[in-house]
Amino acid sequence: MGSEMCIRDSSNTTDANMEKEKAWSQIKTQVPVTEKQDSIRDYFGVSVNDPYSWLEDDNSEETKAWVNSENEVTNDYLSKIPYREEIKTRYAGLMNYEKVSAPRHVGDYYFMNKNDGLQDQSVIYYKKGDAEDWQVFMDPNAMSKEGTVTIDLMGASKDNSLIAYRYSEAGSDWGEIRVRDIATNTDKEDVIKWVKFSGSSWLGNGFYYSGFEAPSEGEELSAENKFHTVYYHEMGTSQSEDKVVYRDISDPNLYHGVDVTEDDSYLVLYVYQGTDNVDIHFKITEQLEGGFKPMITGFNSKSDVVDFVNGKFLVRTDKDAPMNRLVAIDPSNVSQDSWIDILPETENYLSSVATGGGKMFAQHMINATTQITVMDYDGSNQKQLALPGTGSASNLGGKPEETKLFYSFTSFLYPPTIFEYDVTTGESKEYYRPNIDFNPEEYVEKQEWFTSKDGTKVPVFIVHKKGLEMDGQNPTLLYAYGGFNISLTPSFSTSRIILLENNGIYVMANLRGGGEFGEEWHQAGMKMNKQNVFDDFIGAAEYLIEKKYTSHEKLAIEGRSNGGLLVGAVMTQRPDLARVAFPGVGVMDMLKYHEFTIGWGWTPEYGASSDSKEMFEYLYGYSPLHNVKDGTAYPCTMVSTADHDDRVVPAHSFKFAARLQKAHVGENPMLIRIETNAGHGAGKPMSKVIEEQADHWTFMFYNMGKTSL
Repeated sequence: MGSEMCIRDSSNTTDANMEKEKAWSQIKTQVPVTEKQDSIRDYFGVSVNDPYSWLEDDNSEETKAWVNSENEVTNDYLSKIPYREEIKTRYAGLMNYEKVSAPRHVGDYYFMNKNDGLQDQSVIYYKKGDAEDWQVFMDPNAMSKEGTVTIDLMGASKDNSLIAYRYSEAGSDWGEIRVRDIATNTDKEDVIKWVKFSGSSWLGNGFYYSGFEAPSEGEELSAENKFHTVYYHEMGTSQSEDKVVYRDISDPNLYHGVDVTEDDSYLVLYVYQGTDNVDIHFKITEQLEGGFKPMITGFNSKSDVVDFVNGKFLVRTDKDAPMNRLVAIDPSNVSQDSWIDILPETENYLSSVATGGGKMFAQHMINATTQITVMDYDGSNQKQLALPGTGSASNLGGKPEETKLFYSFTSFLYPPTIFEYDVTTGESKEYYRPNIDFNPEEYVEKQEWFTSKDGTKVPVFIVHKKGLEMDGQNPTLLYAYGGFNISLTPSFSTSRIILLENNGIYVMANLRGGGEFGEEWHQAGMKMNKQNVFDDFIGAAEYLIEKKYTSHEKLAIEGRSNGGLLVGAVMTQRPDLARVAFPGVGVMDMLKYHEFTIGWGWTPEYGASSDSKEMFEYLYGYSPLHNVKDGTAYPCTMVSTADHDDRVVPAHSFKFAARLQKAHVGENPMLIRIETNAGHGAGKPMSKVIEEQADHWTFMFYNMGKTSL
């Protein structure tokens, strides 16, 4: 199937520009013809064919050949756009600044991550006490030629002599836990394999962690993961000797994790029903052979233990409090009637609570921005932490004995900056501010509200150059997520500067399904309320067009993961809505998603096609893969995924792209960009990030008629 792109940019076109356009605007793409093989399954009496299901086998030579042929077409198309290298060079220049994380205190040492500029992975540095010079602790760039190894520090032993870290390759969710002696900066022999969705909580001469049984060879990135199990590893022993602490043999589709309280007195067991509700159990650490006692059960709330102070658990919970509250729970009487409110529910969402330096820090979300309140453990002596502006703060907390803590603050126009907080005085001072080739004074960020289809008021953040004319001709990117109780808050992006300095507009919508306004906002966009999320996104786009920020021909829509599902659903429901669509690593097959890797964990959010006829019909009604219609003109589309994505397996995107290429009519390109040796997004090497983002803006600008930068 061929397609031909003809750019028509009527604004300020000179004869020279017309000649230039004539020379390069005709880009022909011949996408591969993907073989169809009938694969029919019955759902409650409805036969559904999945003719591209053979692409689910990521190890087959046929799938590998298909990936190569699709990437050749995409690379050929992008290589013919003249300013692709110019964008790549500009973005590399923007990214070439020192990036530093907030320091972490462990015993006598401080740790931080730092990237000198264009290193593929950040290097972990450490220093002892108040020493001025930081030394390299671990450099993941030296661990692979491709720069695809990632290292994340985990928990430290109680005597602060050892620290666990997660070692992962190519962006996979799979990882290994390794342990390093801090003083000698050498690894111990202990290596824990097949770890996924786990921390490391130390007690005695070892730590608790969570993982799965080893998958069958060749199925590491696609097979279902069942029976998430908590283990205890004693240092100096083999993983085969690790003790099973908790496994629910009656239900293979649960996540589990164990934390140890700061004073070592209790183990806290979390049992997650997929990605949604959680039960909490606990037991005294001295009674290792005994069972866990229930604290909050029923899988009807989301709760987390903040700390154990003065003989009581401090627990943040949405139990009978959709906006969350903080309660004190006595381990000798966990009945809800005996809970004591420390921070009662308010009209603003209590997004997190942390402790450190003998203080407690409550973070509320006000219209998707951060407010932090400092107080004593009982909720008294409350004071607002003065932040630099309206934006997002994070990571404030630490050990009880700390006298200084660190946190970061960012917004759309405020690069991530580290602040040092003095616990005694309550004052903050700037610790590190990045030096970026960007002047925020030239731009404006604001929040506006629109009315969705059912009358719900929904907010959007809008960022653009000051004085930009609102004539409907501005290239605009609308981004959203809308699911899993995840909140989108203001943050800085160097990639976004490419759009802004080319007179573009960036818009982020806080759709239902997210957590910005509490559990009711989340539930209004999950399961059989999912259409609300799509309606909100469509409403945001129509609002931008109505207010002449942009037009259908100058609008791009983007989302990743659950947001990729969002874009896939919206572009199939409203193919006329936007000029460009970027569905990234999306969940596109809503009938089978729960059959791959950890997809079963999303069933509380989406429901499953096997649950009931009603649920099947609802999912079938919006599943992007199943709602692509033959003979339809779809927006210029670049699907993106990665061959090592074992969270949202690439088969979702493979099948969706193949279906689009078969069904689409017209000149718009239907491409898929498949990153090799990469995963769902985390830990992607800087070199790959630069290439990916350069291709993103190149594709968008070109298909909006931009002949030059």
